[in-house]
Amino acid sequence: MVKMSLARGVSTTLLGLVFWVGSPVWAQDISARLMACAACHGADGNSQLPNIPSLAGQPKVFVENQLVIIREGLREIPAMKGLLDGVSDAEITAMAVHFAKLPARNAPPPGDPALLAQGKALAEGMRCGICHLPDYRGREQMPRLAAQREDYLQYSMLQFKNNQATGRDTIMAASLYGVSDNDIKALAHFLARVAP
Repeated sequence: MVKMSLARGVSTTLLGLVFWVGSPVWAQDISARLMACAACHGADGNSQLPNIPSLAGQPKVFVENQLVIIREGLREIPAMKGLLDGVSDAEITAMAVHFAKLPARNAPPPGDPALLAQGKALAEGMRCGICHLPDYRGREQMPRLAAQREDYLQYSMLQFKNNQATGRDTIMAASLYGVSDNDIKALAHFLARVAP
């Protein structure tokens, strides 16, 4: 465990610092930022708006990475322009922890059986579960696909396919190379209905 010395020779552990960062005082510091997130991503992290992703239940590292990339201007999202200006790394981590702890909820209408079967076969054949895990819950820097908004999944995959996902994982662009728009629709239809 790393130790840090203070001016009077008193030492504290990094673990103690972690507990301090997670304290209610810290939570109050980011509450205004989380309210801004809620306007689009939902008060509980589950988006109700078209083409806006749900953040609830996303892996912490994934959310952290995306917030940093957006803050630094490497991924441009016009609706988020300026919202992360001046946000510290510590605040970004606290926000990511917050969203990772929220339960993912999605209640899409019943799926089309043929489209679900096609999407499931594609997800298995394309080996989506290798990176996103077999239940598609995501891990580390890989996002949760299970129970994500269908429209957002389709929109995002089309961005990757069409090389419009600037500042995002280039592996996905390669993974979706040559995949038809109809197959992307089937993938999104299936993944949106996988239990979180």
